[in-house]
Amino acid sequence: MREVDVKEITEAVARLCVEANRFLPEDLEERITAASGQETSQLGRAVLCDLCENLQAARQLKLPVCQDTGMAVVFAQVGQDVHLTGGSFEAAVNEGVRQGYTKGLLRCSVAADPIRRGNTGDNTPAVLHTRLVPGDRIVLTVAPKGFGSENMSRLRMMTPAASEQDIIDFVAETVREAGGNPCPPVVLGVGIGGDFEQCALLAKQALCRPVSQPNSDPYYAGLEEKMLQAVNQLGVGPQGFGGSVTALAVNIEQAPTHIAGLPVAVNVGCHVTRHKKITI
Repeated sequence: MREVDVKEITEAVARLCVEANRFLPEDLEERITAASGQETSQLGRAVLCDLCENLQAARQLKLPVCQDTGMAVVFAQVGQDVHLTGGSFEAAVNEGVRQGYTKGLLRCSVAADPIRRGNTGDNTPAVLHTRLVPGDRIVLTVAPKGFGSENMSRLRMMTPAASEQDIIDFVAETVREAGGNPCPPVVLGVGIGGDFEQCALLAKQALCRPVSQPNSDPYYAGLEEKMLQAVNQLGVGPQGFGGSVTALAVNIEQAPTHIAGLPVAVNVGCHVTRHKKITI
């Protein structure tokens, strides 16, 4: 049994909140840079070049890549041989978010009540997903999620009668209807299978997978490519101004489902699809 003081959790989460908001994953930044040379629209190329300059400025000035520093989504894989000491794990995560957003001067965007509103003032609580896993380590992933893209996300409870093309069409339809609202070029997390809530969670988890890492199942890796091609044929383009680069990547996560179901969720991520991970 390995003991871990929850203060380590707080410190790690606080650091990840700041770093995730300042620096994009390296492979995603490479995709944006490459897209600036591949875009067929002159205006689209100019927009992508501006996005590249913004990434450089954020790094040099130690500022967030985007003013919407998001709702803090935290994935925690906790080894079953870890004994947490010093307090509550969930409280430690939220304290890390509080410190990261207030001391890191990140915008606090969480409403205390969905209808009556009122800002919590420190971007808490986090959206926390905790899973027990073998071992004596803790893996934390912080994925700040802005709502320009989150608001464009969709879930459809399809039936087994739906074809592969129906699924591709649903993904493309989601992006077409979103237009420029999610600040394209987008990254798409697609969840297929499970039930209603697991499907949405799969889509969110898919956004945390490196864009350079295709699905480990060759069939779904091929489906990711088909979806990417379908989306980039829409002509939405960078920031919705038209062009050939509407999406930078499509990541699929799949799970077993009921014999009567075929849930499909699309979690839309903007070009600032942020996530940062640490192992304790």
